[in-house]
Amino acid sequence: MARTPTAAPEGFGRERGGQEESEFLDKLVHINRVAKVVKGGRRFSFAALVVVGDGRGRVGYGTGKAREVPEAIRKATESAKRGMIRVPLREGRTLHHDVNGHFGAGKVVVRAAPPGTGIICGGPMRAIFETMGVQDVVAKSVGTANPHNMIKATFDALNNCLSPRGVAAKRGLKVGEIVSRRSDAAAGKE
Repeated sequence: MARTPTAAPEGFGRERGGQEESEFLDKLVHINRVAKVVKGGRRFSFAALVVVGDGRGRVGYGTGKAREVPEAIRKATESAKRGMIRVPLREGRTLHHDVNGHFGAGKVVVRAAPPGTGIICGGPMRAIFETMGVQDVVAKSVGTANPHNMIKATFDALNNCLSPRGVAAKRGLKVGEIVSRRSDAAAGKE
């Protein structure tokens, strides 16, 4: 007697899980192993730092702690999804303007770049820009190599990014006036 495979009802099984996973890109930035000394030996726990983005300008970071690595990563990913921010992108590939950010001893300089430049920056910042969907950017971290402080400083910088529409709304001008000023300034440099 041959059995025919039955399909899982819609919304169940791998289809839904695969669809959820494809919605967000996540990168593990750092794992810290911590030992607590107790009677009878050491107890290890893990702290994970994860960056999550949608590849279209939304990005977030989160931390999670647990006794097992996968559980710490899962907690960090959930935390990152809850705290996502939207960053306006120019032409969907770079930032609108140069920006600085700092957190604690960490300072970062993030600069917009022409097409074809790529992502030129160090470890934790690279994870942010790759998950956010930026293709051309130049960034430099000054003052610390601590991944937590570098990520928080980069998010401070990204929170200060404005689109021409946002600047125009603040100044009471039209978007065309602001963009034309930028192109006039670039023409004046040549």
